[in-house]
Amino acid sequence: MLQSPEPKYTPTAAPANSYAPVKPATSPMDQAHIGRSLVIKGELTGAESLFIDGRVEGSISFPDNRVTIGRSGNVAANITAKEVVIMGKVQGNVDCTDRLDIRNEGVLAGDVITHRISVEEGAILRGGIEVRNPEKKDQKTQSQGNQTQTNAQNKPEPPKAVAATAGNA
Repeated sequence: MLQSPEPKYTPTAAPANSYAPVKPATSPMDQAHIGRSLVIKGELTGAESLFIDGRVEGSISFPDNRVTIGRSGNVAANITAKEVVIMGKVQGNVDCTDRLDIRNEGVLAGDVITHRISVEEGAILRGGIEVRNPEKKDQKTQSQGNQTQTNAQNKPEPPKAVAATAGNA
């Protein structure tokens, strides 16, 4: 019989563990992911970024982080976040403390309150837009106190009519 010159494996001679896991660029805790097959109904809150590729119904609140709606994402919820990126479909109001970005395949049907907004060509936006300047808002709040809230409630909202007209074009 022919035998190879290589030594045979014996269970008592276990090889040294040379596996070193690859470290990701960011920690896995930096972003939660809702996959395509998931359907969530209820209230989502968290202290990390969220990527949604599935379906969410209810409310989403990530006030200090980014919420991204992927191309397969379908959201029927009000969203409160620092940043929102929409590549899928959203039906509900969006309140961003920093920025809203609607990509070319994104669809948003709802009112928006944000400090910065970006709508790519091909995106669909139906609803009102209120762009706030954080510096001016802070100055008014300090100088006028509760009077700012009263004035904001009594003020007519012409941007909604303009935005709704533009969204139907």
